[in-house]
Amino acid sequence: MRLLLDTHTALWLFNDYDKLSPKAKSILLDTTNELFISIVSAWEIAIKRSVGKLTDFPDGVKIFLAEIEASQMEMITILPQYVEKVEELPLMHRDPFDRIIIATALREKMTIITADENIHQYDVKCIW
Repeated sequence: MRLLLDTHTALWLFNDYDKLSPKAKSILLDTTNELFISIVSAWEIAIKRSVGKLTDFPDGVKIFLAEIEASQMEMITILPQYVEKVEELPLMHRDPFDRIIIATALREKMTIITADENIHQYDVKCIW
């Protein structure tokens, strides 16, 4: 299965494993699954850290990127097709980071691993 991790899922995987659901833990540990993370997650962390949020992740984006590089996850860049897809999404949720993650998953036929109920409102495959 091709899985796209939401930002909080990746943070919890690297920093606060107990916050992951049992199902998410099982799926993330299954080596037959392909794990992906969007560069937008690193961007979101950098922005939130720079404005004083995300204090429970003291190592910042540099360590987050190093964790991704050391893992078996593949980093996805933002492609023009994803931006076009964002424009087509219904406006049920205004978070720009979540919207590009949703668009990426839809374009790439991926399932998002997320606890975020706002993402679950969209017509995108989600697991938690």
